[in-house]
Amino acid sequence: ALTTTLIIGDNKGTWQFAKGLLLTEAVTIGLKLVVKKERPDMSNNDSFPSGHTSTTFQTAAFIQKRYGWKYGIPAYTLASYVGFSRIASEKHDIYDVLAGAVIGVGSSYLFTKHYLQEHVELSYYNTRGDHLLGFKYTF
Repeated sequence: ALTTTLIIGDNKGTWQFAKGLLLTEAVTIGLKLVVKKERPDMSNNDSFPSGHTSTTFQTAAFIQKRYGWKYGIPAYTLASYVGFSRIASEKHDIYDVLAGAVIGVGSSYLFTKHYLQEHVELSYYNTRGDHLLGFKYTF
C-alpha cells in the first residue's frame, strides 16, 4: 500500500498511511509491553494484541477508505487470512486477533480520507420525479 502511494504520486495518501501505521505500531507495541499475555503455544509473553493482525488490518482499512471497496475487499480478505493463520498457528487467540484488527482499522480511519473526495464530488437527488445531478471540483 505504501509503495503504491509512492508509485502513483499520492503524496497525501503516503502521509496518511504512514501516520496510521505509526499509531498502529505504537499502540500494539505499547500494549504488548504492558499486558504481557502468554501466547497459546507458551513461547513468550507477547500475545496481546496480534501485531501481524493490527498491521494487516491497518493496511486493508487504508486501502478501502482511500481507494474504495473494489480494492478493500481483497485487502480485508487477506488481512482476515492473516488473523486466522495466527490463531491456527497457536500464536494468538481470538481476543488477540480481534484487538489487533480494531487497533489497525481504528488507526487507519483516524487519518485516512477518500482519494477522490479531495478533488471531485458527485451527488444525485431525486424528489417527487425531479432529478438533480451535482458535480463539484476542488482546486
